[in-house]
Amino acid sequence: MKKRWMIVLIFLGLTVALHAQKRLAIAPLHAIGLEESAILTSESLLKMELQKQLDYEVIQIPFDNEKQPCYEEKCAIELGKEAAAEEVVLCRLSRLGEKIIVQFIHLEVSSGRTIFSDNTTSNTVEDLDMVMKRVALSIARHEPIAKTAEVGNITESEDKKPLRRSAHKTSGFSFGYLYPQDGYDGKERSFALDFRTGYDMENLSAGMLTAVRNGFATNLFVHYLTTRTDICPYFGGAFGFHWISHETYDYYEVESGSYVEDKRNGDGFELTLTGGIRVFRTYNFQLVANLDYLMTFNDYDDKAVVFTLGLLK
Repeated sequence: MKKRWMIVLIFLGLTVALHAQKRLAIAPLHAIGLEESAILTSESLLKMELQKQLDYEVIQIPFDNEKQPCYEEKCAIELGKEAAAEEVVLCRLSRLGEKIIVQFIHLEVSSGRTIFSDNTTSNTVEDLDMVMKRVALSIARHEPIAKTAEVGNITESEDKKPLRRSAHKTSGFSFGYLYPQDGYDGKERSFALDFRTGYDMENLSAGMLTAVRNGFATNLFVHYLTTRTDICPYFGGAFGFHWISHETYDYYEVESGSYVEDKRNGDGFELTLTGGIRVFRTYNFQLVANLDYLMTFNDYDDKAVVFTLGLLK
């Protein structure tokens, strides 16, 4: 009988031990540049959200005026030990201009190791309620704040468009001549006119060109700008499409007794090698002298050199 009772007691003890909740302590929230009401509300929200997300006993360690504020992990671990907690969360809020930087660290009390840490930004005090929900999700899932985004919990900072580096927009016309090197039905030269639009960066220019060159052409180009002064040589390349106007040569085949149609295609992809010079680059307009070598991958194997002069704005 005694053995049976011993077995029952051991079983009950193991059951209680297995189902005993872990204790998670939240260190007093440290904040710089925030009103006390905002700090207390943020603490309360963080505790409530952690209780929702974790099957832990979550306790808030009260602020002690007789002790120094808790800024570092070592201090948070000591507070966790005093609260008999297995884990502790340290959260810091710091105002930077209009923004509030939120940093949080999830620590294991016994070993002192960092279980998880991350930071995020709240654009306003009013947005702290959503930010604290996301902090709790991040701690519970051990995932970065960015990966906890869901419909209904997007923060104001995430709703803003990210800043991009700006580039100077350019556009302009050029005119000149196309000089065939191979193909083009043996023509000596033909008039060329193009319109280009693109963006200038510090040392690069990229954009799109549309041209009349013994047909119709359009391509995407990238140029390397060698200087940032008024006299700026450049080189680069382009890839696109060129439809070239060719004369068709139908002929009469005696054996079949019928006319045979010339089915060669004058259109195809085109690779361009480019060199040139820009003048007055530091002004809001530029004069351009451009030299292109065109290789068109069509049935005529057309190749040509194009020289143009133009104006960019």
